[in-house]
Amino acid sequence: MYQQAATVREVRRVTYAGMAVNVAVAALKGFAGFAFASQALIADAVHSVSDLLTDISVALGVRYWTAPADEEHPYGHGKIEALVTLFISLVLTGVAYELAAHAVRSFGAERHSPPGLPALFCAIVSIFAKEWIFRWTRRVARKVNSQALDANAWHHRSDAISSVPVAIAVALAHFLPSLYWMDAAGALIVSLFIVRVAWEIAHPALQELIDADIEDKAGEVASIAQGVPGVVTVHKVRVRRYGGAFAADLHVHVDAGLSVAEGHDIGHAVSDALTASGIGVTDAVVHIEPARR
Repeated sequence: MYQQAATVREVRRVTYAGMAVNVAVAALKGFAGFAFASQALIADAVHSVSDLLTDISVALGVRYWTAPADEEHPYGHGKIEALVTLFISLVLTGVAYELAAHAVRSFGAERHSPPGLPALFCAIVSIFAKEWIFRWTRRVARKVNSQALDANAWHHRSDAISSVPVAIAVALAHFLPSLYWMDAAGALIVSLFIVRVAWEIAHPALQELIDADIEDKAGEVASIAQGVPGVVTVHKVRVRRYGGAFAADLHVHVDAGLSVAEGHDIGHAVSDALTASGIGVTDAVVHIEPARR
């Protein structure tokens, strides 16, 4: 219980810091985008607002996905984290679509004045601020093994990197007025980058929700089980992820001449070895079978 409370506090601390950064950056980019006529910077401000929404979902969701198992949820609440992660990716996809549609429409619009130089400085400030919060959030995500927090960290990184083409587009449109269309092009590039990030964070969440097997982890489980005294062979190893942990299901062959109690003890030894191995397995179902002579 203490560890769960400590995890919730740490996740919320870095998430609240990210929210503060997102509010400041979004306000700065939004004001500068409208004041200095930069479509790319306005698009980037919208991206920062989407970051704020995902920060809120993580801050609220961490309380639920870290809750221990109960009678109604014997496997725990870890899949709530996958749902939050999937929500983040859907928000990103929606933001990307709106930005891309607006950018495409802008190519056929009348020529507008080039963006002002302060818009460039705002984009540069955003790059450094979001990279800093990305590194902090990613460090905490790895420490607490949180998929949703890691997804949110990459959302911060996407905002930082998306500001790079924005800065380039604003600079070109400002110093070379004939390239005014580069501002809209920068907004389009941002939207494409967001789509890629959305898929990268959605894929592992989808794999978890459909209980996809994790082959690399299955190999580790088989190797550990094979090293337990009394185990002859191991097969039908399956591993699935739920939240920040893994559940393993495997068949273990033991000497057919052993008693039921002795085989049962070997099964417990395999389960204990897996949960104590440090590879993230917190639940293991071991099926004992007689080894063929």
